[in-house]
Amino acid sequence: MGPIRVILLPGSVLPAQPAYGALIEALGPDVQAVAKDLELYADDEPPPGWSLDTEIDGVLREADAQGWETFHLAGYSGGGAAALAFTAKHPERLLSLALLEPAWAGNWDWSPAHTELWKKYDQLETLPPEQFMPAFVRLGVKHDVVLPPPPEGDPPPWMAKRPAGIKAFLRTFKSYELERARLASFDKPVFFALGGLSNPDDYGEIAQRLARVFFPDFHLEVFPKRHHFDPPHRIEPERLAELLRRHWEQSEASTAA
Repeated sequence: MGPIRVILLPGSVLPAQPAYGALIEALGPDVQAVAKDLELYADDEPPPGWSLDTEIDGVLREADAQGWETFHLAGYSGGGAAALAFTAKHPERLLSLALLEPAWAGNWDWSPAHTELWKKYDQLETLPPEQFMPAFVRLGVKHDVVLPPPPEGDPPPWMAKRPAGIKAFLRTFKSYELERARLASFDKPVFFALGGLSNPDDYGEIAQRLARVFFPDFHLEVFPKRHHFDPPHRIEPERLAELLRRHWEQSEASTAA
């Protein structure tokens, strides 16, 4: 068995390298992990007509540039939504899928609580810039989670792109047609990492819905002390690396059998 090949997609806030640097180190040298930045942030503004399909095209270009006919795909938050969309469009390219609290998983079978939560996400569009990010972060965690204050000093230059990028994600989630039947036919292993302190009406519901509706080979792993903004790939990279390696090795062993 050769090296494990995986593309890692970040969320809508941190760039790929700071998001995944600790995880890549923990995975070790026999995992060829490419932390790929989102196409959304290639320029100062979101590309015209950007959607999850833009991110799918970017993953295809990256895999082809690496010479990978098949590979593992992992995505966090907005990158997790893009990973789901990729799985629906190009399942034949994937050996497995890993979802780290995807921000969205289609517009069907929502509970009343999930529907109400997305009304609050819709309201973010009307907020002034200084209120947007704090309100966005608050929606992602349980109501009693104490969030740290913003870091002191000037924000990094890339942060200026983030409000427009997050809004682009929220808009495409309203209109994007995630191909439900194609997802339901995906028979490769799917791993889902869930923070115990994340908003259960958001990421907890997504995990339950994907396990119930799709994916015959679905494994849910809960990180009790983590939430969406201190995720395991940054805070508990060794534990997540061990789980992901097992997930990938089992997938490759099954494929080779």
